[in-house]
Amino acid sequence: HCSSLTSITIPEGITSIERYTFEDCSSLTSITIPNSVTSIGQYAFTQCAKLTSITIPQSVISINDSAFSYCTGFTTLTIPDSVTHLGSSVFSNCTGLTSITLSDSISDIGDYLFYACKELTAITIPNSAASIGVGAFLYCTGLKNITIGTQIKEIGSRAFSGCTGLTDIELPQGVAHIGESAFSECRNLINISIP
Repeated sequence: HCSSLTSITIPEGITSIERYTFEDCSSLTSITIPNSVTSIGQYAFTQCAKLTSITIPQSVISINDSAFSYCTGFTTLTIPDSVTHLGSSVFSNCTGLTSITLSDSISDIGDYLFYACKELTAITIPNSAASIGVGAFLYCTGLKNITIGTQIKEIGSRAFSGCTGLTDIELPQGVAHIGESAFSECRNLINISIP
């Protein structure tokens, strides 16, 4: 709760940003993460509302639960291909986020990963991902275009519930399970292509 902290440079050699490290640093606008960091912990930057951008270095492998939740100042983000794990709710309630490029190495789309990211308009789920978690895009009301990777086998319950901007969606060949209410409240959805 360092409410006066505006800028920070994490020194080279630090390998992990531990959980809650910068939670609710409400004035933080700039942070530099060194190439030595491999892990960003749970809630590490949650509620850093004035943080408008962050460069995640290629050294990072894991971004854990709710690490950037409620970072309402984010507009665009790029997750480097070094990242193999994105926890649940990592970007939940990032209400200013309009676009994100995901790592081509992630194994799944975590539960509630983009919950209530209302300004997110388009996303491509990489071919590395095998599942879309529970509520992953729940109430992403601005989402209009989604490209689902070819390796997705499972779509969790309420994964796209309340995505009122979606008009059509194409599911890949290998989908074996679609969870309960996965597309509920998608009132403008006209076409779902199920192979």
